[in-house]
Amino acid sequence: MHPSLTRPNVPDRLELRSIRKAYPAVVANDDVSLRVAPGEIHAVVGENGAGKSTLMKIIYGIVQPDSGEMLWNGREVVIRSPAQAQRLGIGMVFQHFALFDTLTAAENIALALPTTPSLNALSDQISSVAASYGLPVDPARPIYTLSVGERQRVEIVRALLRKPGLLILDEPTSVLTPQAVEKLFEALRRIAADGCSILYISHKLNEIQSLCDSATVLRGGRVTGTCVPRQETPASIARMMIGEDLPRYREATQAAAGRTRLELANVSLPTRDPFGTALADVSLGIRSGEILGIAGVSGNGQAELMSVLSGEQRLVEHGAVRLDGEAIGHLGPAERRALGLRSVPEDRLDQGAVPAMSLADNVLVTVNRGRATRCGLIRFSWIEAYAKTCIETFGVRCGGPAAHAGSLSGGNLQKYIIGREILQEPGVLIVSQPTWGVDVGAAVVIRQALLDLRDRGAAILVISEELDELFDIADRIAVMAGGRLSEGVERACTSRDRVGLAMTGGHGAPSLHVKEADDAVAL
Repeated sequence: MHPSLTRPNVPDRLELRSIRKAYPAVVANDDVSLRVAPGEIHAVVGENGAGKSTLMKIIYGIVQPDSGEMLWNGREVVIRSPAQAQRLGIGMVFQHFALFDTLTAAENIALALPTTPSLNALSDQISSVAASYGLPVDPARPIYTLSVGERQRVEIVRALLRKPGLLILDEPTSVLTPQAVEKLFEALRRIAADGCSILYISHKLNEIQSLCDSATVLRGGRVTGTCVPRQETPASIARMMIGEDLPRYREATQAAAGRTRLELANVSLPTRDPFGTALADVSLGIRSGEILGIAGVSGNGQAELMSVLSGEQRLVEHGAVRLDGEAIGHLGPAERRALGLRSVPEDRLDQGAVPAMSLADNVLVTVNRGRATRCGLIRFSWIEAYAKTCIETFGVRCGGPAAHAGSLSGGNLQKYIIGREILQEPGVLIVSQPTWGVDVGAAVVIRQALLDLRDRGAAILVISEELDELFDIADRIAVMAGGRLSEGVERACTSRDRVGLAMTGGHGAPSLHVKEADDAVAL
């Protein structure tokens, strides 16, 4: 713990007193108080929808509280805008990015700085900071060409460049390798040692234990406890979050994997995006009754692979993609869905759902038209019932089928999108980043649903940068780096360290097999 945390006469960097914020359908924050000392790394944890994001937006001036007080360095303040928050010395990295798609990374970062250096000088500074923290960012790339993980790196670097007195980080490690997480933690500890306070929002309880000095736990908009994470266990923190013990995965009933359902054969494909990653001789096969997990740092070809498998990118060579032995490389997404192949993209707000539409209407985005329509007319009662079933089955917290998709918290929308596809009992399911930004309870629900679908005979491909997730549910694991895909190995035959090292693409694409790696070292 930083020495400043024990100084009796040093005012808190930030103090919240009885903060309340209510919306027509929900009380987001109810009598919330917390204190953050100079140099303290303070976690705020809770389920999706517990009020964390609203509280951070109040601190950052995006949202105004209905009542309560905020003190900054011992003096009461009213923060009415992010610009005012930045002038005070508050920086924030958002879970859902605050970036302009048509501008470059450097231009986006320039907009957040109090003075505007030349773009060339700023680009050099960005590259230097990005390299020192192991967060590669190309300053010249437009945001619309970046993957989700690459956009998050821009957000992190932008916040670090401002050298704030209080840094708010919302799920900053959700797209980083274990090695990169350690580098980031080293940087955050250095920042805290210089007196900067950090508010750290994460659903990864092991990270909170490793990094944070203290934690405030929210449930249903209220503070349910405070703790020193190092003195707790992930189970005890989760119990404060959800009010009961964390649900466990049910015992798997998996039978031996069956016939190959989905195949990709030697696909080499130049990317249509000038800043994308070309696929190089990629092959894979997924069998019924198994989950193949693909690990990799964002931007290494996962988006291109997803587009090939889902049908967004059609291939001249029809037989390069086969479903149950049938060539489908020339078919689009709707035609592949009709054959039983379904996909869940990583971008839930722009690709997975239409934010301005109700949850019921969002059923129409992917459900087979024969079920949702009759004689060319939409069966509104059917799609509403389907949405209600999805909400109840997957524990989606919302205002019902009529709630707009954009009104849901990230984790609840993710549960709904994945539930919408699983309820259609696909023979093959491709999911990208299934639990990105999702709380521990919701993650268990999603992963259990994938395991259950696998046990019913489906072939599932999970693309994820969350290694704990892949080691929880995948039967085989492969790594994507530089547009190339490694051979999939049985989960028991590899380790997190080996996979994490392979994700970096270094050391000559190291083997995922622990025994092979050990033998190579011995030689």
